[in-house]
Amino acid sequence: MIIPEILARNARMYGDEVALIEREPAKDKRVAITWKEFDDMANRVANALIAKGIKKGDKVIHLMMNCLEWLPAYFGILRTGAWAVPLNFRFTADDIRYCAEIVEAEAMVFGEEFVDRVNAIKDDLPSIKDYIFVGPSDLKPDYAEPFDAFLKTGTTDSPDIPIGLLDEAGLYFTSGTTGQPKPILLTHRNLEFACIIENRHHNQTHEDNFLCIPPLYHTGAKMHWFGNFIVGAKAVILKGVKPEWILEAVSEEKATIVWLLVPWAQDILIAIENGDVSLSDYQLDQWRLMHIGAQPVPPSLVKNWKKVFPNHDYDTNYGLSETTGPGCVHLGIENLHKVGAIGVPGFDWEYKIVDNDRKEVSKGEPGELMIKGPGVMKEYYKNPEATKDTIFDGWLLTGDMARVDEDGFIWLVDRKKDVIITGGENIFPVEIENFLMENEKIQDAAVIGIPNERLGEIVAAIVKVKPGQEMTEEGFMAYCEGLPRYKRPRTVFFDDVPRNPTGKIEKPKLRKKYAGMAESFKV
Repeated sequence: MIIPEILARNARMYGDEVALIEREPAKDKRVAITWKEFDDMANRVANALIAKGIKKGDKVIHLMMNCLEWLPAYFGILRTGAWAVPLNFRFTADDIRYCAEIVEAEAMVFGEEFVDRVNAIKDDLPSIKDYIFVGPSDLKPDYAEPFDAFLKTGTTDSPDIPIGLLDEAGLYFTSGTTGQPKPILLTHRNLEFACIIENRHHNQTHEDNFLCIPPLYHTGAKMHWFGNFIVGAKAVILKGVKPEWILEAVSEEKATIVWLLVPWAQDILIAIENGDVSLSDYQLDQWRLMHIGAQPVPPSLVKNWKKVFPNHDYDTNYGLSETTGPGCVHLGIENLHKVGAIGVPGFDWEYKIVDNDRKEVSKGEPGELMIKGPGVMKEYYKNPEATKDTIFDGWLLTGDMARVDEDGFIWLVDRKKDVIITGGENIFPVEIENFLMENEKIQDAAVIGIPNERLGEIVAAIVKVKPGQEMTEEGFMAYCEGLPRYKRPRTVFFDDVPRNPTGKIEKPKLRKKYAGMAESFKV
């Protein structure tokens, strides 16, 4: 069943029940809609777009911060048979122009946060005929139609556009941190399977409540929500990530499942440790699952989390936008003894680990992870060369280096492009980052290679120290003596660790920032 039909079914079965809640603590705002209101809004969006000429196969840019209108707008686009094109909220005006040109978008739905960026490029986008603005009327550009007025032009009737499982559904652009963003083409079958696998892994029932914090433009947050969506369970969209706001939302909305990013989980633990929040102020007994994805998870974080929340189930999920989000590999809530591994193949997925010639390596040896399953993208849109270099007979090369242990669990070694080669030795930053995160004074850490004339590269650490703690370079280097000599960082920078909206360390930024300092180090 394609996901727009799942929404219609939820409206029939649970019409008067709450589907989505938006919380914005900074404005003391809470708004909710039922499944019927969700379904009706999606139909209004679809019919209003169809009235403007949007048809099956067209592309509609979706450029919004998380809000109550985000998902109805997304489902409305899908119900027209058009392709939804959600864009990263961090994209610059030039990025947005590039994406719109690649897809030849016919319309754009955008929020108030993007007015300046859209204004800057509007005249360069002749293919876009209609702009729909979601936000306060006093911020609306003259060329855009307000969302409320737009909705009134569409009826709540189902548009009944024939859509099949193998039809194209959406384009999700890569982050663009290592070059121009690449558009990933997903089908309705991809999206349906994301619902099935997430529910299979985390056993959501109609009584669950999913707290959604990460950006919905990304496959991670939305596809985790899909596990609730497929059983008609409610969700909370939280705008803001302060520890007290997260705990308040869990407590007041009776959330049962929370997907966190590493920095947010770390911030919650620090706030508890420092006494900034008191767990006794919240009702948290119903919270059953905390899971993390989007980046390698330091085992020390999970160990510390379980000390504070011993009754929580825990899972970690590995995935890519090219696999329709998380779950092609996952730890599994029953495998806490293997924390540190990304886990085993997800439901209906298979894997192999290969060398540069795509031949399988011996068990225990590092190689590139390849995966195969119903979530693999159709292609990189308009990029046959990149598709040819990535998909082989249904197998997707992930770009991630991994190994398999004696029990069949997959351990992520590092991104292939992040491997550091120093003095002929391959160094995997994730291993060092996990070691650094064991230090009770360190809040966050990143490890990069920076150029060195004699060794090729040297290992450098960027460390963020916890509030109230102090660490010197000498103390840091003494701690690193616990690593094999060739893996020890040659230098350390005490600085913030930049992360993208889904929590991944932005290593290209760090390499650019610190590369010029390399030759001043004596090695």
